[in-house]
Amino acid sequence: MPLEFIDFPRVFNLRDLGGLPTRGGRAVRPGVLYRSDNLGGLTDDDRERFAALGVRTIIDLRQPKEIERHGGRAPAWACETWHNVAMNNPAWRPEDYSDSDGPVAYLIARYHEAAQAAGPDIARTIALLADPAHTPVAVHCLGGRDRTGIIIALVEDLLGVPDDVIAADYHFTERATRRFMAWHRTTRPDAPDLVPYLDVTPAEVILTFLRELREEYGSVEAYLKGHGLTDADIASLRDIYLD
Repeated sequence: MPLEFIDFPRVFNLRDLGGLPTRGGRAVRPGVLYRSDNLGGLTDDDRERFAALGVRTIIDLRQPKEIERHGGRAPAWACETWHNVAMNNPAWRPEDYSDSDGPVAYLIARYHEAAQAAGPDIARTIALLADPAHTPVAVHCLGGRDRTGIIIALVEDLLGVPDDVIAADYHFTERATRRFMAWHRTTRPDAPDLVPYLDVTPAEVILTFLRELREEYGSVEAYLKGHGLTDADIASLRDIYLD
């Protein structure tokens, strides 16, 4: 299964989802769907290499204040169209984290909250992905793990990607976090260490998230339709992103 990063000096979790297999024997089409961490980290020195990816649309899932706080949006040259879908993600409170429970339990609880609070934003994002005028498209948040991880896992499910492959793709972000942390320690040696739940990406988290959605709503598709995604959107996703 082809999982690899597209390297840029200040973007650590950019990758093409092309090649991921599906249960029906098809695969995700290369060069049309990218996931990433903060594309505001791109600089003018990256322009030629990023342009070679052919990205037409960028969907930024961060809150406006978060965009401002972390270096701004992706450069204007990085895409033709930029959408900000500020996911209604409840605030993560460090005091809710328990060393005895560990990061898996903490992340599972936060993802459950996101599914309850951000359903319309999630469906809107996936509807944008279903518009062929937007492709090739890159979806990102800050680190590319949580908000982006939720969106991409749901899209992969709709495309028929098996759960073990979805989990492997999600878990791959942990390597990106290590890359970011190495850069962070070099560029900001006096900065405090990250909290424990920010430097791991356990596969169990996304598998539990998907299982709980199916138990509560019957299927990922039913959950998304309940928040406004249509059959036409789902058919379009499969037409666009599957070989």
